Amino acid sequence: MDYVLQPGAVSGGRLFDSTRGCSLFTQRLAAIDGDHLDDACDEVLYVLSGSGQVTIAAETHDVRPGTAIFAAAGTSWAGSGNAQAVSVVVHDPEPTEASHAVIDLTAVEEGTATAGRHFLLGATPEVGCASVTQFVGLVPPGRAPDHFHTYDEVIYVLEGEGALATGGREEPIGPGTCVHLPARLVHCLANTSPTELRLLGVFRPAGSPAEAYYPDGTPAVVTEEE
Repeated sequence: MDYVLQPGAVSGGRLFDSTRGCSLFTQRLAAIDGDHLDDACDEVLYVLSGSGQVTIAAETHDVRPGTAIFAAAGTSWAGSGNAQAVSVVVHDPEPTEASHAVIDLTAVEEGTATAGRHFLLGATPEVGCASVTQFVGLVPPGRAPDHFHTYDEVIYVLEGEGALATGGREEPIGPGTCVHLPARLVHCLANTSPTELRLLGVFRPAGSPAEAYYPDGTPAVVTEEE
């Protein structure tokens, strides 16, 4: 199975979806304009470029790069402007009483994961998104030990250069590369550049991006130094 899609590998904006082994999500590139309503699925978005506004539940929000948006199933919203985003449609979502959330990830506090890695949380259960955790991962130069997660995850590379190693195979990644990591797939996502690697991740079931396990099942513990 291919776990990596390079920029330009697919057309029409659709990235990982059920046709590529990702049954929980439809990952795509989307413009934030026009009217939107999905009665069956949640949607989480992250603005990559441009700017504009979204109106959701009678509230209007400015959006720009770094803005995260959550719209629950059955919630109508409208966008205007020229903002472009990574959208992840969440199939068969968990019930939630929340209709939406808009989060500025340029203003949130960083969390800490293993190997000196940090993250910024976007749409999560804490803001009403019961099904998934959306985050931006901040990866310093270097390679973490091989590990796996108990969640299913889709990733979009925002900045930097690196490599994904799975099953003895290594593939380069860079801006616009997409990755699908099925639950319990042993892997390593390394930063091979001298600068920070930034990744947009969405995973299910929701939890902490810091939760990881070494191939023998031992939890990967975050130390105080990290």
